[in-house]
Amino acid sequence: MSDIAILFIVNSLLNKLLQVGIVQKFLVVPLISFDNLTSINYLDICAMLFNIPADAKWMQNGVTIAGGNGSGNVTNQLYYPQGLFVDDDQTVRNGDTTHGQVVAGDNGQGNGLHQLDRPTDVLIDKETDSLIICDWGNRRVVRWSRRSVTTQDEVRQYQLGKNIGTLVAGANGMGDGLNQLSYPTYLFVDRDHSVYVSDYSNNCVMKWNKGANEGIVVAGGQGGGSALPQFNLPHAIVVDTLGTLYVADCYNHRVMRWTPGDNKQGTVIAGGNGSGAGANELCAPVGLSFDQRGNLYVADQNNNRVQRFSIE
Repeated sequence: MSDIAILFIVNSLLNKLLQVGIVQKFLVVPLISFDNLTSINYLDICAMLFNIPADAKWMQNGVTIAGGNGSGNVTNQLYYPQGLFVDDDQTVRNGDTTHGQVVAGDNGQGNGLHQLDRPTDVLIDKETDSLIICDWGNRRVVRWSRRSVTTQDEVRQYQLGKNIGTLVAGANGMGDGLNQLSYPTYLFVDRDHSVYVSDYSNNCVMKWNKGANEGIVVAGGQGGGSALPQFNLPHAIVVDTLGTLYVADCYNHRVMRWTPGDNKQGTVIAGGNGSGAGANELCAPVGLSFDQRGNLYVADQNNNRVQRFSIE
């Protein structure tokens, strides 16, 4: 028997959220609506603290723990998975890690409280024991309770239950200046309330300290490309307790690590062997997360699977 973390996967184009292992029923509660915005992208506002050693290395061959059976709508398939979240509060023994259970959505595409429209990301609010889902197509963020059985070149901060945001980054037009963003995609908030934003059009990751009027380029910014100082459309980002930055470098088909204070180039920790479906390959990784042991999970979108790379 082996323990595994509970994995939540956003199955975007099928308008549902999957949980590998445990069956529960959920009730959705609207959290934030964005009626005047064209879209909202990803919700990697992650208060989870990842304690990963500075010299950590991962196995280069990943293990498929969800999907990998082609694109589709049955429980052992995914259809362009995007965001993912690992919950270490619960474990599963002898868990079936090739089949998932629907825990949100799957009621057709729509804007009803029981529906989702191309959801892109998910995280867990442990205080309220609920899932918070970025419901992209409906331009809203929703809370899905786990306890019940029944234009956009900016980042805003919202209080739960309120629709009025506080500007924290961008909103100075589309561009590559330090006070601008151009297609911000993922974000991460660290324990100092600094906001990290992956800007896929500028192929960089920027850090905005709390209250700052300008950001700092902490990774990339050297144009699009496959060299170690470059990205090719960066997506999901995670920052650990040491300030190390991890980036899903989507169309370089790799996951990169950038150490604090060194924004010259990153190192490849997973993938980077070209586009493919092999154990040491990725094809358009867009989401990533870690469990409390430091194992790396990657939403490998074009392979319709989630890969786990175990820490050595």
